[in-house]
Amino acid sequence: MLRRAFLRIRLPRAVVALGMVSLLNDASSEMIYPLLPLFLAQLGASVAFIGLLEGIAETTASLLKLGSGWLADRRGGHKGLTALGYGLAAFTRPLLALTTAPWQVLCLRFADRVGKGLRTAPRDALIAHAAEPTSRGLAFGFHRGMDHLGAMVGPLLAAGILLLAPGDYRLVFWLAAVPALLSLLVLAYGLRSVSEPPRMPASEPLRLHLPQGSFRWLLLCVLVFTLGNSSDAFLLLRAEQAGVNPAFVPLLWAGLHLLKSLLAVPGGALSDRWGRRQVLMLGWLIYALVYIGFGFARAAWQIAALFGLYALYFALTEGTERALVAELVPPEQRGQAFGAFHFVVGMGMLPASLLFGAVWQIWGAAAAFLMGASLALMATLMLCASRT
Repeated sequence: MLRRAFLRIRLPRAVVALGMVSLLNDASSEMIYPLLPLFLAQLGASVAFIGLLEGIAETTASLLKLGSGWLADRRGGHKGLTALGYGLAAFTRPLLALTTAPWQVLCLRFADRVGKGLRTAPRDALIAHAAEPTSRGLAFGFHRGMDHLGAMVGPLLAAGILLLAPGDYRLVFWLAAVPALLSLLVLAYGLRSVSEPPRMPASEPLRLHLPQGSFRWLLLCVLVFTLGNSSDAFLLLRAEQAGVNPAFVPLLWAGLHLLKSLLAVPGGALSDRWGRRQVLMLGWLIYALVYIGFGFARAAWQIAALFGLYALYFALTEGTERALVAELVPPEQRGQAFGAFHFVVGMGMLPASLLFGAVWQIWGAAAAFLMGASLALMATLMLCASRT
């Protein structure tokens, strides 16, 4: 039944184009990202510098998502900010091949994350504006699926290049510019088919305006959940501890992205039929079960099964969350609403990983994973309470 419903729906050209843009851009980004620590080490950077680089990069992206969403709603120009963000990211990729010092890599990584911060909220507002209200879950699920497919393709492309040219990271950086530039061509084609979302009236005061009630409660629920959603690096570490051969860890990671890509569309479409909150709560419950499982897993096959369930959690929540955000705010405030949503997620992830790591070190892996599961259950109960 779900398959027949999906086949009856045609996604707007703009949604398909933005999905292709994410696939190409993420493939480009993921060709580079796994190699950056190795490249920085070659340039003489310390581990502390690498941590500082990523902290600055991700914090910058989170802050700018909030500001760009507000600016798009206030001044218009969702399409312009989206194009500027992708263009800035594409510009940085080949320049990495020319760097000779760690501080130069830091500057380019900063510019890349500025691009991500500028484009994310306006892009999501464009998807919400282009899609029919009854198929927004499907639209956002499709977009997330294409993004995950790019995240799987990128490392595979980089690995293929390095097999032919061992240790030549600069060649990978040069070639990563190809899918990034292709993404800009697809973007130029796709944005012509969608109109600008409505913007806030000029009489509105110059301040961030977030609707009261359900939307702010959703942000609080998302924050509580995010505090238990630590870095996936801990899952990979746990996999090795449970007996997964280190040589198979990259395959496990690629398999996760493949499943996320395959399940994202039906997961988002399910929220169009069952309701956003119900599907989101189901996804968070699955996350809690996955984390409980990781806490007590003792065999490689158990880890593989848990990674499959983990992909299902992503499929049920990523598109659904964005569709729910679009429904809880007026059209002229969607840019800043998406900005606030991404800001909350981004700012919650750093303390989440620090807390998780500290609990693991002091009390062990089981305690850390049970903590994450408990916060997911708490967020689920809070979201359920918002219906009463």
